Amino acid sequence: MNSDRVRLRQFFLGIVWLGLVWLACGAACAAEYRPLPPAPRAGLTTDWLIHDEARNRLVLYLPDYHAPAHAYYQWLSIRPGKPLLISFTAREKLSLFLDNRLVFTTSTPDSYTVDLAALLPAGSAAGPHLLCVWHPEAIPNLASFTNAQPVVARRTEGTANPAPLLAQPRPRGHQGQNVFVCFLLLLGLCYGGLRATYQPGFTRIYQLDGLWGKASAEQDFLIKPTLTWLNLALVLLFALSFALLLVAIHTNIQSIVILRRLFDVAESAIVVKVLVYTALVAGFVLGKYLFLELMGYIFDVTELVTLQYREFIRTILFMGLFLPVVMLLYLGLNQRLPETVLWVSNGVVSLLLIGTVWRVGRTLHHKTSLLNLHLFSYLCATEVIPLVILLKLIVFTF
Repeated sequence: MNSDRVRLRQFFLGIVWLGLVWLACGAACAAEYRPLPPAPRAGLTTDWLIHDEARNRLVLYLPDYHAPAHAYYQWLSIRPGKPLLISFTAREKLSLFLDNRLVFTTSTPDSYTVDLAALLPAGSAAGPHLLCVWHPEAIPNLASFTNAQPVVARRTEGTANPAPLLAQPRPRGHQGQNVFVCFLLLLGLCYGGLRATYQPGFTRIYQLDGLWGKASAEQDFLIKPTLTWLNLALVLLFALSFALLLVAIHTNIQSIVILRRLFDVAESAIVVKVLVYTALVAGFVLGKYLFLELMGYIFDVTELVTLQYREFIRTILFMGLFLPVVMLLYLGLNQRLPETVLWVSNGVVSLLLIGTVWRVGRTLHHKTSLLNLHLFSYLCATEVIPLVILLKLIVFTF
């Protein structure tokens, strides 16, 4: 009897022990998979959140997995009275929200420095706050959002405490001015060296009579070989001039989804951006010949391809001389008249693109009439449609 009681007692103790172990494991699993609140950060990071509508929660944004959105979020630890400065480049109508409350909206395309602590509503407590970056029409340039260092003002005797820093646009003329000046000097030296070394070929390209008239130099250029060392060097200089214009004035061009998918360069890496844009422009100019060959084969007008490409090269090289002039206007007037510089830049770029298409169409019309619907369709496919795309990407975006 005693042994049966001992066995029965041991059996019940074993059941109780197994129950305790099962409860402990369940508690451990529950603790392991319990969703934790996001850890607030003292400053911005490269990790952004987007809203998952299906599950109604914020998830980590993965550029190679999620589709681009118009609103991005971050949890930040903000204390009223302690500055938390961020810098970013934005186009017009970009808005910042703190805890779903609108606190700041950009009025013009520019670079901004914002103190998030100063934008908190009165009476806000210290702790985690949700920052939202939103634009109604375009994708925000997330790569430009960085932490900024506070500017400590010197205090003299008898002066009051400085006013809190408000959201103000940064002067755009200071960033990279020395880099742009050095590149402009390089352009001037290269153009001067090429003019002194290849004076006959240089004069044949850069003269008004040969471009807009019917001089013999015009026909002479159109029968010369296209891919010469002089033309290749001038194409690289044109690409560098155009890249400087894009980096200096059209600073938000990398916010375009297609370009951001191809490359992602930090806003502060000005030299790298200039070199990347130079390679892109040069690749577009040189690669257009392959595009024309393909379209000429499709439309069965291969005899026009060489003439069309030579006219294209000559026109962009001539009109590319105006791009450094716009850069000089940028360096001299951008701090006082940024909108005027932007309008001048858009006008010059539009004139360059539209003038190139007009010159190519005029030259082809002299060779064979474009009143033929077949040839007119070929001109639209090779010149007009690329013109509309470039105007949309470079001019009308801003």
